[in-house]
Amino acid sequence: MASTFHFLHSDARILDLMRRGDEEALVILFDANRRAVTSYVRNNSGTTDDAEDMLQEALIVLWEKVRSGNFHYDAKLSTFIVAVVKNLWLRRLARQRKESPGPLEFDRRATTDPSPLDDLIESDRAKQVRDALEKLGDPCRKLLLLFYWDEYSLEEIATAMGFANAETVKSKKYQCKKALEQYLTKE
Repeated sequence: MASTFHFLHSDARILDLMRRGDEEALVILFDANRRAVTSYVRNNSGTTDDAEDMLQEALIVLWEKVRSGNFHYDAKLSTFIVAVVKNLWLRRLARQRKESPGPLEFDRRATTDPSPLDDLIESDRAKQVRDALEKLGDPCRKLLLLFYWDEYSLEEIATAMGFANAETVKSKKYQCKKALEQYLTKE
């Protein structure tokens, strides 16, 4: 439990720095996320320079959201940053593919269907999804965010939320997802 508290404390400190306009937060986040972002971009036909560009762009997105008051703290900052990087990188690859006269070679993982998180970030329906998640309430909202946003395994969710086992989480996730879909189809 101490590591969870540390994560909350660390992210809270960084968000506070950002709200005050202290660019030290960007340095901290850049250093903390460089390895994960570089690994992702390099594994998907990019270079280290591409990775640093993507990380800088993701940090600008986060900075602007926090400074404008539009940032909703739903997951670790590192999770948000990596998700933004993935979306930015996939868009860049798609643009290159359209502009390129021949096929562009890159990792097949980069061309798979977007995850629910990617859809949430990219979708015009993001507000509707957020509103529907609010209507769901806990524990469904928490379970779905842990699974789709934080990418926890079913076993990790069972432990974090006190469920009996992964099968119970799987069943509850199915029920919560159906409830979310019902809220979304009503709107």
